[in-house]
Amino acid sequence: QVQLVESGGGLVQAGGSLRLSCAASARTFSNYAIGWFRQAPEKQREFVAAIRRPGDTSYTDAVKGRFTISRDIARNAVYLQMNSLKPEDTAVYYCAAASFARVVIDPDEYGFWGQGTQVTVSS
Repeated sequence: QVQLVESGGGLVQAGGSLRLSCAASARTFSNYAIGWFRQAPEKQREFVAAIRRPGDTSYTDAVKGRFTISRDIARNAVYLQMNSLKPEDTAVYYCAAASFARVVIDPDEYGFWGQGTQVTVSS
């Protein structure tokens, strides 16, 4: 079992930055691929970024060059640094864990999810 808790969401103006954190409970956290997903009102949940190990990352095109995903194995945490935020980034952001040895972008492959954190970007 993996328990995930997101934090760091909030209200920010367009062009601003936020850093989301995902804290995990599992002692074997390093064995999991971790992904960030987001869901805007009346839209489907979509992939944002994922990491398995440093250098093994993936991003959706909409956030490339603006968002950076990283993980701290010692702290059992994964971070999503979000810069140059746009109103269209507004959504609830979720982190998720998948027991895979590679980066995973399909949400159906993730077995553990956090409760989500709201990110609102004003224009």
